[in-house]
Amino acid sequence: MRFIGFGPSRLNRRICSGCIHALEKRPGGAEIELSFLFADVRGSTALAEQMPAEEFSRLMARFYGTAATVVDRRNGIVDKYVGDQVMALFIPAFAGGDHASDAIEAARELLQETGHSDGEPWVPLGAGVHTGAAYVGTVGEGDAFDFTALGDSVNTAARLAASAGTGEILVSSTAAKASELDTAGLESRTLELRGRAESVHAWVADQG
Repeated sequence: MRFIGFGPSRLNRRICSGCIHALEKRPGGAEIELSFLFADVRGSTALAEQMPAEEFSRLMARFYGTAATVVDRRNGIVDKYVGDQVMALFIPAFAGGDHASDAIEAARELLQETGHSDGEPWVPLGAGVHTGAAYVGTVGEGDAFDFTALGDSVNTAARLAASAGTGEILVSSTAAKASELDTAGLESRTLELRGRAESVHAWVADQG
């Protein structure tokens, strides 16, 4: 089917590209509840200083590829790669009703596959998972056209990831509730996130 334009989508290799093309032909979107996973490299500036640019590029490519594989398995969508960060969406229409659990499990698998469970990661990561309402759809016009999510929930997820230490997964209280995460024994934190007037309560999830 790929020869007639129905190969794997670049957003998720388990999703047909025809689905995304259909969305692009009908600009617009809707406000829905979904889950977000942000993961970024800790100390990427220092890493880049310590190795040749080509070697750093290979490291980031390996990180991107590993993240894409993990997100694909959990029926998420890699929205974008931004510098040293991956942003993934877990949309109910694709991931199902357990999208919050899928996002948390994807974060756990990403940390495991980058070596954090062994204590010797080949790339140091921190991650944030949040569930909330956002606009999901197409934005822009002409050549500047993209499928993405916008809103305060996106910013909250990004800030959670930025606040996580190496090997940590910060799960917001809304994501924990939506996923029915067992928080017994987990460390809780109240975070004052940059750019937000209200604090965010989060849990430090284990790596499973």
